[in-house]
Amino acid sequence: MILLVTDTSGNNGFVGLARASDANPDTVEVLEEVPLAGGTFSAQLVPQIAGLLEKHGFRKADIDAFIVVSGPGSFTGLRVGLAAIKALAEILQKPIVPVSLLEVIALASRKAGGALAALDAGRGEVYVGEYECAHGSAELQQEQLLPKAEFLSSAHGLLVCTPDAALAEMARAAGLSVCGFDRVTPAMIATLGWRKLRAGATVSPQQLDANYIRRSDAEIFSKPK
Repeated sequence: MILLVTDTSGNNGFVGLARASDANPDTVEVLEEVPLAGGTFSAQLVPQIAGLLEKHGFRKADIDAFIVVSGPGSFTGLRVGLAAIKALAEILQKPIVPVSLLEVIALASRKAGGALAALDAGRGEVYVGEYECAHGSAELQQEQLLPKAEFLSSAHGLLVCTPDAALAEMARAAGLSVCGFDRVTPAMIATLGWRKLRAGATVSPQQLDANYIRRSDAEIFSKPK
């Protein structure tokens, strides 16, 4: 099964091509990933997908499913990435698997129990997702946008998982247990997406939506009528 994996939630992103098989359900082989520079997702994404498929001898019709990071993150990046996947999935009539970046991060420790996934959201704030992890899956308890001080207080009794070195150091300095790692890889996203695909956790192009967590500036500063 050929999976197209995309992440346009951050300052930089990627598009990747992966292969998975029901015969080995716990393993996903990432054939290749192509980085996408921030600010140019709209110009790069579709051409890079086409180039990646051609390089590996596939056609668009050979894609069996789309795995896409649906948030949290950049408003513009997520809109561009999700719009492209919606269009391709609509044309090809293939399923979409939305994946939360926070869920991927929570699973990075590979430990059972409570985990708090954390991502720097800028503006002195942190995206946090509390999960209960067991047997390679993570059940969402709650997700929030918190000031950094509140992030630390909300993490007591939980394993803090983050790819952000500054957040990891802050949590360690506060006496918290931390699982830090360099970055969220395409393989991590593809593996979770493959698990969700086999469980039937797919959406149609019309149902695919971004999970921003943070409200847009337009919403924050709009005047009530």
